[in-house]
Amino acid sequence: MPNVFLISDHHFGHASIIDFESRPFTNVDEMTETMIEKWNSVVRKEDKVYHLGDFSFLNKDKTASIVSKLNGYKILIMGNHDRGRTRRWWLEAGFDEVSEHPIVYGGFFFLSHEPMYMNKHMPYVNIHGHIHGQKYEGNQYINVCVEHWDYTPISFEAIKALVVPNEEQ
Repeated sequence: MPNVFLISDHHFGHASIIDFESRPFTNVDEMTETMIEKWNSVVRKEDKVYHLGDFSFLNKDKTASIVSKLNGYKILIMGNHDRGRTRRWWLEAGFDEVSEHPIVYGGFFFLSHEPMYMNKHMPYVNIHGHIHGQKYEGNQYINVCVEHWDYTPISFEAIKALVVPNEEQ
């Protein structure tokens, strides 16, 4: 049975992100190779991955080369750095689906690039990226930026376990 994973903000090809976010890489090539290895260490070919934006700063050919090396059926929810390119560009780069807007998943989870406004009375959870090493308080926000998950996609089952205690699942 396929698993579902989430991740965001790889920033492939963005050398400055290494310093901005204190990433443990000496250069973009090491960062790229390590992040591809970590993705493929958990994601199988039959799995589905929601990438919540800011995937690559590279040209289409280099981006397509990276996408082709990543396991799974890949869905991109465009982030602020992705929106300078069209949905078609990202599809041609190898994503299986591309959304310019947040997606409601499982009737309960909002998948978005930027965190969405959620008050404490809303029964929803926002799974998001964008804020890198920062984290919002409370269990209504799950930040899936690579910095929080050792550059490895996190399974939807692991996210559900963070939100809903075992006895309630």
